[in-house]
Amino acid sequence: MSQFNIEEEIEEIARGEFEREPVPQRSWKGWKSFLGMYAGEHAAGTEFMIGPLFLTAGVSAFDLIVGLLIGNLLAVLSWRFLTAEIAVKNRLTLYYHLEKICGKKLVTTYNLANGVLFCFLAGAMITVSATAVGVPFDMEMPKLTDTMPNGATWVIIVISIGTIISLIAAKGYDTVSQAANWMSPIIVLAFLACGIVALKQLGVKSFGDFWDIWGEGSNPFPGQEKFTFWHVVLWSWFCNAAMHIGMSDLTVFRFAKSSASGWTTAAGMYVGHYMAWIAAALLYAVYLKTPEAQALLSNGEAPPVAPGPLANNAIGIFGIIAVILAGWTTANPTIYRAGLAFQAIIPKVSTFWVTIITGSIATIAGIFPAFAMKLLGFVALYGFILAPIGAIIVFEHFYGKKAGIIPFYAEIKKINFNLSVLLAWGLSFGIFYFVSEQYDVFLSFVTLPAWISSGVLYLIFSRFLQKS
Repeated sequence: MSQFNIEEEIEEIARGEFEREPVPQRSWKGWKSFLGMYAGEHAAGTEFMIGPLFLTAGVSAFDLIVGLLIGNLLAVLSWRFLTAEIAVKNRLTLYYHLEKICGKKLVTTYNLANGVLFCFLAGAMITVSATAVGVPFDMEMPKLTDTMPNGATWVIIVISIGTIISLIAAKGYDTVSQAANWMSPIIVLAFLACGIVALKQLGVKSFGDFWDIWGEGSNPFPGQEKFTFWHVVLWSWFCNAAMHIGMSDLTVFRFAKSSASGWTTAAGMYVGHYMAWIAAALLYAVYLKTPEAQALLSNGEAPPVAPGPLANNAIGIFGIIAVILAGWTTANPTIYRAGLAFQAIIPKVSTFWVTIITGSIATIAGIFPAFAMKLLGFVALYGFILAPIGAIIVFEHFYGKKAGIIPFYAEIKKINFNLSVLLAWGLSFGIFYFVSEQYDVFLSFVTLPAWISSGVLYLIFSRFLQKS
């Protein structure tokens, strides 16, 4: 699910150039430059949590296997026909593209939202790594319903991991990027090995046996929301909404020779968001058959989702290492990128200290297991908040001329604050978030309506406000 270091890898290739200008033809990259990135970056720490959480939501075999096929396909199509299409036409970073439309002050607000959400996500990944580090110490693992730390050992391990990750991120991205490239194949191999071993432990000998692991579904575990087919489809489509329909990956695909490079995201979706999620779910299915898990279920409690012990049970020390690396390769670049977002707001503070402060926030978040244990809901919220901003770019690109509005209005009129953008995003977010809360509608169900609403309202407000 996570490819938060892809943008920085691309920037490394380009040696940090073209941040405020279109990428010239000499720096365009072929599709192979994107294939490996997406394949590796979507098999990361988040996958170890998401797969088991689908089981806690009571999904059926059809919901999971077919729902993920369709949802991931919709994500690929979004990258190909929206993100990549706009990226190769303008060849600008997301932030510079937004600045041309919104003005610098609104982009600052976007950076703040981005940075805060990245901190929480990085905290969840520190939690993932902590479950692996805690295995040799026989540490009590956090439960699905836990919000507070369960002991001093947990706090010490999380702080230790967070400190190391923050220091590495603060020293710069070169080492982080290179290490992630080397680790990604190891993590993908670990997911595959975990899935194969789990199938043997479950006694699966045919596709029918495999299907029966989920069967017709079940009631959700205590404190979890029931997932249906449409939950799976829409959640898997929009878990990366900020990247595709939210246009964050404009920064990535601005280097592509053609928009056809958008198809390479299929490697990430079907290696990480399909194989890895199902493999992680199989690990949890093995654990659910243990006397410990059955005793918890019989008492009306949800068995814990702890990636470290689950992977250790399947492939031993290799599993523990893989979980630590998976959490590390997600948390590290996420902290780095959140630091960059915050530095855009406080440019006089050095990158080192901004990243240290950012890492400290992420580490504090990691102490509280709720961010990881509620990852399905958190990722849905993340996409819901940021995706409508991307709709403004999409609708201006495809429909702005027909609507008779001035493209890149903030740049042309030299303004720092485009009211049309704020009104479109604010109304869309407010109305559909109210619908979600008032009528108990899962956020992924209202992400697309909010996105469309934001784009349409932007065209309408721009038509009138630009004239005035």
